[in-house]
Amino acid sequence: MNILFVHQGFPGQYRHILRALAAQKCHQLVGMGLEVPAEQLPAGVHYVRYGLKRGNTPGIHPWIIESESKVLRGEACAAAAHDLKLQGFDPVLICSHPGWGESLFLKDIWPQALLLSYQEFFYHARGFDYDFDPELQGIPDWKACSYLRMKNAYLMLNLHASDWNITPTEFQRSTFPDVWRSRISCIHDGIDTGLAAPDPSVSPFSLATGKALRRGDPIVTFVNRRIEPYRGCHTFFRCLPALQEAYPDAQVVIVGQQDGVSYGKPSPDGSWKTTFLDELKGQINLRNVHFTGALSYSSFLHLLRLSAVHVYLTYPFVLSWSLLEAMSCQLPVIGSATSPVQEVIVDNENGLLVDFFDSEQLAFSINELLRDRCRAEALGLAARNTILQKYSLDTCLPQQLALLQLVASKRLP
Repeated sequence: MNILFVHQGFPGQYRHILRALAAQKCHQLVGMGLEVPAEQLPAGVHYVRYGLKRGNTPGIHPWIIESESKVLRGEACAAAAHDLKLQGFDPVLICSHPGWGESLFLKDIWPQALLLSYQEFFYHARGFDYDFDPELQGIPDWKACSYLRMKNAYLMLNLHASDWNITPTEFQRSTFPDVWRSRISCIHDGIDTGLAAPDPSVSPFSLATGKALRRGDPIVTFVNRRIEPYRGCHTFFRCLPALQEAYPDAQVVIVGQQDGVSYGKPSPDGSWKTTFLDELKGQINLRNVHFTGALSYSSFLHLLRLSAVHVYLTYPFVLSWSLLEAMSCQLPVIGSATSPVQEVIVDNENGLLVDFFDSEQLAFSINELLRDRCRAEALGLAARNTILQKYSLDTCLPQQLALLQLVASKRLP
């Protein structure tokens, strides 16, 4: 079967699917993306890059900037796709992540191809992430709501063009309008539980300061792609004075880029880390708080295998892989009692849940697990079992491959 995979950061979420299909050695597999892949692609996968010809129009209405950006990327991707067609490539199936607009016009190049879209999130002005944090977001006015409505414009076009859709969690599926929800399968990308796994003999982890963290140390990990409120950095920082008072030896390790944001508004200080550390000046022993910056995946897993307690907080938004990877490493996790996390963690069964904004409760829960190692280990074991049963590659990958076959054979309604 001829299959085209499209992702700005190819291979992205298609990494494991590509490897499995390439191993079958009976498909013609083509990938398209904007950048040079950061990893070696499986043998037999042909990769095509597309490039943007221009940027946004100066002075364009601010509500349209994002829509124009999606059209520009969609046009660039379609032009590269048209060249592929002229070379004789005709896909039966197109698997595309539409998040940056790339797949907007692919059905105009190949009208007969089936389009399976990877849908992440449908934006809402109320009831989800956009008005969740009264302190930092406030109540959105009509202009903010109108801007957000325009963010969904390209998604509606893509949903209309798609023959079927896939999303990794039921929470994410729930964000889409009812009229589309019945055409979205919920299958997670899958966690490599052989790689993200506990290691009783794990070696020490050396920090940039020269300090070595060892297994058995009271290590508390907190991971963001970028340190930002969408992932609860303010609540986590604010829990540190109470945590350090209760457990002075706790080694707090914060992973993630320290400037800018991935989601939401940037800090007025240029860095949310700076904003909240300034707020807590004199209240925290910074010698026991370590910032690693971004880590390679192997270093990230190395750190998780040493951690004693992992904290994951999020607005009602897309769930991070890092939560599931921490659980797969058999870590006791304290998560926010928000819908994305509640889909995975049942309080007191395979982790603990706390109010997203309650820093005192968070500090208490961390201290409790640092002191009660039997309970922490039991929660960690249950966490890994959850991943093995519901989110492992062994569980998810066969479902994904079966869905591709169903869509390609037109056996879905």
